[in-house]
Amino acid sequence: MANIKSAIKRARQNVKRNAHKSTQRSAARTAVKAVETAVEAKDKELAKGAFKNAESALDSMASKKVIHKNKAARIKSRLNKKVKTL
Repeated sequence: MANIKSAIKRARQNVKRNAHKSTQRSAARTAVKAVETAVEAKDKELAKGAFKNAESALDSMASKKVIHKNKAARIKSRLNKKVKTL
């Protein structure tokens, strides 16, 4: 455990920040999974709508630096490729 006041505060902030980022990460994963499920079901309209939501969630996470922007771009690219194959 930290002894210095600033280190104690930083540890407290990290716990809060990690909890917040985990919920955002989870929401993005759910959005990505929705696209993949729609693609497996071969439902083009549902896949397009789900892709739009996933794209928005990933962009939001990248802009807030929860995930790296290149990772968001890579995931979006792979999802778009799957949607276009329908």
